[in-house]
Amino acid sequence: MHPKHRPRAQHQRRIRCHVHNRDAYAFFNLLTRPEFLGAVESLWPPHRERLFPPIETLSMFLTQALSADRSCQNAVNDRAVTRVVRGLPRCSTHTGAYCRARQRLPTEVLSTLVRQTGRRITAQAPEPWRWRGRPVRLVDGTTVVLPDTPANQAAYPQPRSQKPGLGFPVCRLVGMLCLGSGAVLNAAIGRYQGKGGDEQTLLRSILDTLERGDLLVGDVFYATYFLLCTLRELGIDAVFEQYGARQRRTDFRCGQRLGPRDHLIVLHKPTIKPDRMTQAAYDQAPATLLVRELRTGGKILVTTLLCPKETHKSTLKSLYRSRWHVELDLRNIKSTLGMERLSCQTPTMAIKEMWAYLLAYNLIRLMMAQAALLTDWLPRQLSFKHTLQLWIAWDHHGPDIDHNKTRYALFVLIAQQRVGDRPGRIEARAIKRRPKPYSLLTKPRAIAREDIRNYGHPKKLK
Repeated sequence: MHPKHRPRAQHQRRIRCHVHNRDAYAFFNLLTRPEFLGAVESLWPPHRERLFPPIETLSMFLTQALSADRSCQNAVNDRAVTRVVRGLPRCSTHTGAYCRARQRLPTEVLSTLVRQTGRRITAQAPEPWRWRGRPVRLVDGTTVVLPDTPANQAAYPQPRSQKPGLGFPVCRLVGMLCLGSGAVLNAAIGRYQGKGGDEQTLLRSILDTLERGDLLVGDVFYATYFLLCTLRELGIDAVFEQYGARQRRTDFRCGQRLGPRDHLIVLHKPTIKPDRMTQAAYDQAPATLLVRELRTGGKILVTTLLCPKETHKSTLKSLYRSRWHVELDLRNIKSTLGMERLSCQTPTMAIKEMWAYLLAYNLIRLMMAQAALLTDWLPRQLSFKHTLQLWIAWDHHGPDIDHNKTRYALFVLIAQQRVGDRPGRIEARAIKRRPKPYSLLTKPRAIAREDIRNYGHPKKLK
């Protein structure tokens, strides 16, 4: 054997050995067999034998989320062709029956499956995937655009800065993800604006996802007194970036000095109760809180990790830099999978669609985690889009695959592509290709169409 091919052959033999010794292919069956849904069987609604039973409907829903063409028509067409190829009776290609079947799917089933897959991935995480033996959870918020329908506008109004008839409904999503594996552990969905729609409130609704000993990392939206108090009571440490007003008032000459621009400081309970808090919760909050503030990497961090010997300043800098992974994960969910703009016309179905995207994302992360375990690499070293493309191709040829002979091949293919380590990479937030020179829509579409009938199309911008 040529020397340059020897490492690849050894790599494949190691994967094959892992598969046989650790029954790794059992994970693959989770994606293709109904046993994966056994934990939520009690949540399925009563149903009779239909063309689209709940499990089949969920499978098609996930296929939509993983497909470039996410239309219901494409999903039904694929189902109709599959039945003909397998020698089953033909079915109609009209989408009405499938859309009604999606409406019957309980939202709780989708959300429970997301949490279940997240726990399954993190429960099998080995020691190298942790930070100093501790699981790290990342939290961040983002927005999702819904179709402009009256029902969506009523539930998730468009921003006040947009004129009526010119904007789109927007909802806010706060996700909690695992740093080691990238899996979504839980998510909270709410209005983009108004009471109860801020990231703090949404995060508090999913704090029960965290366990004692976890470490939570977030940006400036989470470095508040009351959240830090709550996390301390739960036995959870936190590393947040200090918010702007506090940054301007930070004086490292105060408090107990730990090192250059590193000190312990006592925070006092704000005298004004936040609107989102009840009076009882405000009264129960401690009067003071000891935290650590430090300046590193051009940012001021606030943390409950108080000992500089156990957690050095440079260590916290490296940990907070890893927070950027949650931005990349949300980009994979929104841009790579396509959740940035939803297609469902009602709020209830839009929520289901978001949970379907999160579940599809976790299933891809599940494959990446298994491939990483078999190759002794980290999941963050593998490419999400590469795995997605492989799974789509693999699923397309599913009936022709002899799984007994190729049960490790998918993991080999996933592990062949690794992402580069590019710390400190900076890219301009600008595009080189210009869009078509059309002017912005500054009036309701019905009025714009009437103006075109009367005066013709406006001239293109130069």
